[in-house]
Order: sequence, then C-alpha cells, then structure tokens
Amino acid sequence: MKLSEELAWRGFINQTTYADITVLDGNPISFYFGVDPSADSMTIGNLAAAMMVRHFIDHGHKAYLLVGGATGMIGDPDGKASERNLKTLDEIAKNKAGIAAQYKQVFAGKDFTLVDNYDWFKDINFLDFLRNVGKYVPMSQMLGRDFVQSRLGNEGAGISYAEFSYSLIQGYDFVHLFREHGVTLQLCGADQWGNSVTGVDLIRRLEGKNVDVYSTPLIINKSTGVKFGKSEGGAIWLDSNKTSVYKFYQFWLNADDDGVIDYLKVFTLLNKDEIDQLDQQKQSNPGLRQAQKALAHAVTILVHGADRTVSVERVTDVLFGGADFTTLSSDELDSLSAEIPTAGLNKTVVEYLIESEIATSNGDARRLLTGNAITVNGQKVTEDRQITEPSLLKKGKNSFVLIR
Repeated sequence: MKLSEELAWRGFINQTTYADITVLDGNPISFYFGVDPSADSMTIGNLAAAMMVRHFIDHGHKAYLLVGGATGMIGDPDGKASERNLKTLDEIAKNKAGIAAQYKQVFAGKDFTLVDNYDWFKDINFLDFLRNVGKYVPMSQMLGRDFVQSRLGNEGAGISYAEFSYSLIQGYDFVHLFREHGVTLQLCGADQWGNSVTGVDLIRRLEGKNVDVYSTPLIINKSTGVKFGKSEGGAIWLDSNKTSVYKFYQFWLNADDDGVIDYLKVFTLLNKDEIDQLDQQKQSNPGLRQAQKALAHAVTILVHGADRTVSVERVTDVLFGGADFTTLSSDELDSLSAEIPTAGLNKTVVEYLIESEIATSNGDARRLLTGNAITVNGQKVTEDRQITEPSLLKKGKNSFVLIR
C-alpha cells in the first residue's frame, strides 16, 4: 500500500498544504515532528500523531524528531484560557529526557534524528532575531489567530509578549531545519496547524521556497463525541509512573465498540487484512471483544514492551478471566496491589469484606457468602473462614481484595 493510500485508509487525513498527497508516494522527503516538554511524558494524543509519523518513516521518508527545549521555556498558549506557569530549567531538562526516551521506545529500530530547538536558540541574539526573523512576520497574521483574539477579547485573560511570540519561535524551528537539514515538511497534531503554517510563511518570505505541513485529525470517541484519550482519572500517559501499565492496558481493553476498529487503524501497525478480520469478528460476536484485546495487546507492546504486556495480560486473566491466581509472580502481585484493595493474611472472609467496604456489616457479608457471591482463588465460598495464604477474594465481576 502506498503512503497516501495508507494515510487515507487509517484515517490520517486532515488539514495539509499539499494540493495532492500522492506526492508523498514519490522520492523521500525530510520532515520533522515535535513535542514540547510541558510534561515528562507524552499522552496517547501525542501517540496518535507519532503513529502517523511512523508510517512516514516506514515508507522511506527521513524523520527529525524534535524535543522543544526552547519552546518549552515559554509554553504553547494555543487552546489555553490564561497564561501558563513557566517551567523551571530543571523541570524542562527532566521533561526533555522523558520525551526523548519515549521517542526511542515508540520508534525503536527505526531511523530518525533527535533534535532539540534549544540547541539553536540558546545562542541567538535577541536583536538579530527581531531583525532577521521578526521583520518578516506580519502582525496581522499573528493577531488574527483564534487564541490571540480570545485572550484579547472582553472576556479574555490577556496574553504576554512571550506567549504571543510562541508561534514565531516554533516557525523558526522550521526555518532552521530547512536550512540545516533540508526539511521540507512538518507533521503535527490538529491543534498545531496555526503554529506550523507560521513556519511555511517564514520560509517563503526568507528563502523564497515552498514547504508543507500535514496534520493529524483529532481522534474522537464515537460513543461520547468528545476527544479520545482521557479516562475518569484524566489523561492517559505513556509513562507507567503516571498511568500504570495495568490502567493503560485496561483503557484500551475497554474501548468502545463503535470506535475500536478506527483505534486499531490509528494506534497499531496491524495491516488491513488483520484489522478487517477483527472487524468481521466484532460484527459476528461482539461479546468476545477480540478487537479490543488485539488493540490493548498491540498498543501496550508498542509503549511498554512485550514482557510487561505479557505480565499485565496474566493479571487481567486472573482478575476477569478465571485464570489461576497462584500463577502470578511476586512482581505481578506487587503491580496488582497498586490497583486493587490489599490486606494482610490471617483474617476471616467476613473481616476482609467489611474492611474493603464490599460489605457494610457482618450480616451483609454473610448474606453475600450464602448467596454464592464470593470466590476465593476462583472457588465459591459460602461460609466464613480464615485465610492464611496469599489469595484473591472477589465479589461479582469487579470487586476484589488481594490478600498477601
């Protein structure tokens, strides 16, 4: 499948300066894609754009992956109702390292060049920048941006000169990479379109050359109609310290039926035949959730590696699939203890039910027992007894206590 066909089939068609994207099927193009270090991890929103980048690389185009050490010192104001709090230099350094590590994980085995815009901005003289770059940026263009208008309006919170200049700083990234590396294309998320075309205009004015931008679409949860990528606890991060591997896997496993095939196209490298087969299985027997299982497996491997994926699948099978609790390793029990209520040994079933608030009283706990609602290590328990070895107590489908 040609790149233009791949992008269309996977749903990566959005705003672009190209009149015809079949140009992407031709000779290799040098392009760049950037993430600001506003946090020490990317989210799955960033991952959607990164997956599009992956297809450009796989089809032979040359990638420059940018960590925005300079732009991160200001912070992108687009979409923000008020001024950002500035990050300290130590925070920015930590965040840059986190983003760079995730680039290396998501693009493992692929050819790319990692760049940091702080490397070319740190030595630029302010007056030289105004004279050589700022002179070529029309104020009407910058004042016309939607976020500027909203911030300057009657109900707006105002905007500082620093945040107002953010678009110009990002635009110069494109100029620098064009001059130094022959980069002629910027890939970006849908929310970065305005900042990205600033670079296109700058290169046209400064160099007399035409370059291009190609943006990813915003991924929408078809069931809710809102932006895809958040759970009840907030954003879904790629860093396991922010979103545990278990929660990450469960997020994908619980993907809505309406959107799961689209998510497979965007967030995995499964080919058309594989995804079509999963689509057929979903249509014929949606209860098996084969598409969701394939999605969770593929994305978790991509972000967290095969070993951690196998481990979280074992834990999931024990919790929800009736697998043997005793097969879990000590490390897997440690991971599980961070996700569900945990208690020590040598208490009774009734005590565990009350302490975990599964039952409200001794009588309520005993009614659960006599009603066959409680299992310990997959076996029905109908009478109270003491538990003296590591066990998993379960009520119904989603209430657990890990005893160890």
